[in-house]
Amino acid sequence: MEKSKVYFTNLRAKPGENLLQKLEKLIRKSGIEEIDFNKKFAAIKIHFGEPGNLAYLRPNYAKTVADVIKSLGGKVFLTDCNTLYVGRRKDGIEHMEAAYENGYNPFTTGCHVVIADGIKGTNETIVPINGEYVKNAKIGAAVMDADIIISLSHFKGHEQAGFGGAIKNLGMGCGSRAGKMEMHSDGKPFIAAKRCVGCGKCAKICSHDAIIFTEKKASINLDKCVGCGRCIGVCAFDAVKPDYKVSMDSFNCKMAEYAYAVVKDRPHFHISLLIDVSPFCDCHAENDMPLIPDVSMFASFDPVAIDMACADMANKQPIIHGCAIEDCGHDHNDHFEHMHPTTNWRGCLEHAQKIGVGSMDYELIEI
Repeated sequence: MEKSKVYFTNLRAKPGENLLQKLEKLIRKSGIEEIDFNKKFAAIKIHFGEPGNLAYLRPNYAKTVADVIKSLGGKVFLTDCNTLYVGRRKDGIEHMEAAYENGYNPFTTGCHVVIADGIKGTNETIVPINGEYVKNAKIGAAVMDADIIISLSHFKGHEQAGFGGAIKNLGMGCGSRAGKMEMHSDGKPFIAAKRCVGCGKCAKICSHDAIIFTEKKASINLDKCVGCGRCIGVCAFDAVKPDYKVSMDSFNCKMAEYAYAVVKDRPHFHISLLIDVSPFCDCHAENDMPLIPDVSMFASFDPVAIDMACADMANKQPIIHGCAIEDCGHDHNDHFEHMHPTTNWRGCLEHAQKIGVGSMDYELIEI
């Protein structure tokens, strides 16, 4: 089988050519122009960054990608789904405000922001995939409404996935609230009684009569609960919590199957920036210093290959003195396993390869 092609360019910039121009050259040389964008809806899946975090991708990169798509006739928008945890991106209104605060708005990027799963994280499309772990993926509706998917990923560490790259951006990032519940756990939330004020909104939105009240405190009948996650979205007091009891292996495999649901049966293209490689996800409201020096920008039609190439190149870099890896006391010859030793990022890529998302075998081509 022919190796997947992964293109990359270094981060050197000289007078007359800046990094944004190099990014445009990279994605054009990588073949993005082979996609028919004419009058098609193109979703750029990106992480807007939790306010307080400064490691997320600058909106300038998104504008460069959006401008290329518009030049090819595409109707482009930036998108992400709401988070499962409480933060500034839990609902569609705050999520949009957070995106604007971090510079993602039509004036800086040249295109609109669309929160893919709506105001409360419940606007989803069910995608049948009949996978080993997931039978029906629950994907943000705007993602599935798009004709073409472009992932623009900040490659960095992650406390559950090992690292976050194209597969995580697509799989976990495009899951609705119920989809994220399915990936993170068996889909059964619980009530933190100390936070519950007895407002009853969770019970009103539950269509399975799974929520009951005792002495003005809610509780969930897990036999009736289907794990849709609606109650999490409607609770204004962070009283409804997801259950994260899931093995890292199944977590990574579910994420791979969700990525498959997002990219199957339509054109897709992937861009990853190996810069500001923080130890944790951009979902954190802070970012630690980078683990390694900035490395490169990558592009490929294969999301598995681009993740593998980024991981390989990252692991060839020396760690930065004083970074979080030095606090770990492990030695795995793998920066991401070293930082997060209970994770299994290779398992995610192996499963993604197994189900046909892409290939871990790649050819690296410098632009």
